[in-house]
Amino acid sequence: MTSSLVRGRPRHATAHIRVRVAHALVGAVAGAGWLAVPVLAAQEPATAPPPRTDPAAPAAPRDDESSAVDLILPVTVLGAAGVVAAYSYVRRGRRASGGASSVPAVPTPAGSDHRARAALVEADDSVRASEEELPFAAALLHERTLAPFRHALHTARAELSAAFALWHRYEEGEPRDPRDRGQTLAGVVGRCAEAGRVLDARAGELDRLRWAEAGPALEVAERAFRRLTAGAAGARATVPELRERYGPAVGARAARCVEEAMDRLVFATARLNEARRAADAGEKGRTVRQIRAAEGSVAQAGTLVAGVDRTVRRLREAAALVPAALTGAEAVLAEARATDTPVPSGADDTLAAVRTELTAGPYDPLAALRRITRALVRLPGARSGVLDTAADLVARAAVGEAEDFVAVHRGAVGADPRSLLAAAVRTLAAPHPVEAAVLARRALELAERDVRAHGLPESDTQGTAGAVLGGVLLGEEPDGGPPVSFGGPATRRRVRTG
Repeated sequence: MTSSLVRGRPRHATAHIRVRVAHALVGAVAGAGWLAVPVLAAQEPATAPPPRTDPAAPAAPRDDESSAVDLILPVTVLGAAGVVAAYSYVRRGRRASGGASSVPAVPTPAGSDHRARAALVEADDSVRASEEELPFAAALLHERTLAPFRHALHTARAELSAAFALWHRYEEGEPRDPRDRGQTLAGVVGRCAEAGRVLDARAGELDRLRWAEAGPALEVAERAFRRLTAGAAGARATVPELRERYGPAVGARAARCVEEAMDRLVFATARLNEARRAADAGEKGRTVRQIRAAEGSVAQAGTLVAGVDRTVRRLREAAALVPAALTGAEAVLAEARATDTPVPSGADDTLAAVRTELTAGPYDPLAALRRITRALVRLPGARSGVLDTAADLVARAAVGEAEDFVAVHRGAVGADPRSLLAAAVRTLAAPHPVEAAVLARRALELAERDVRAHGLPESDTQGTAGAVLGGVLLGEEPDGGPPVSFGGPATRRRVRTG
């Protein structure tokens, strides 16, 4: 059965073509008959009595009758030839174009796959950019005024989630029937298109509300910039502590986040300065463009700084849980052996290694909890008490880290890591935290691979390369191109050409 999530389902084009052919045949036959009617009528006997003939006279040739017969034959042949020609034409058209005379050509599987991937990335980028703009709009507009835009964003996010769910099933090999798989891809594209449509429908209205005057929006962006500058400085101060308490790997991850946050703020500084100069010169269009770019960069700096702060809190929670999780895991193993339940291979070695790290230090407590919960995931007692709490904490940390990375590198991240991240979110809500953590970590690995393949931006004095990598700018001009904004694909096309 085809999922109800599928939209844009292709109709049975073959049946429609057969109907059209039948109509053509019937029409041709009817036309031939209509041409023959006058001829046949000429042969019918008149109502008057037949003329008297002289028996002695020689028989006159029946010119009228022979003429009628001679005319009927070519008319019939002509009609039949027309029928055959029409039928052959339709069949040739079907063979040449797959029914292009009545329905669009069926795309190849590879083309449909590529189109679905591109639609997912575009829709996901549109939703993320719209989410980044709304907080700045909220600082200027009343919440009642913002309600329609929040509703549009919620609807778009739901459509996108459904599209990712369809795509994930497709990637897992479901459905198996080629026709159903084609319908699944059409459903992915249709859901993505709907997500973009609802955002585009509200984009112009939000622009009118936000940019009636550019001055207030500039002040809001400058205040947000100043707050994030202080926040980034605080996050940078935590890096040495994280390195000392939890090891060099944890410290290095936090340091990279802080470095990228500072890069986004460098870019925001340049754009806010440009916006202020444009506003003083009365150039509203240029002012709005610079403010939009600054807002997107400040929003991403906020994501990076908040990610560091969240990681600090979760590391502390995890460090407090590790001893209890170890004790609980050992109890689960003992109970499994007492009831002759098969114990996963390597579980004892994993617990022993974590206990050694705990006493030796420094170590990553989130990584330790992840190893404990994964080692026991198939045992009955693994989803209760402290182990369940530990698994949930690990999953939320993994999903959050992957989400932040995709958000601030979306200019380079493809459809696969985004799909796995969406699957991790759904799995966490199921709730299946251990599986969700695995999906999230795989999503992060693929996203990092995409960024490496894209190429890390070369350092520049204004942070433009980082803004393009982050998707803040569309990257089509020497200065990085126009900035993104609330809206879908139509809005992006308008921004590119505006």
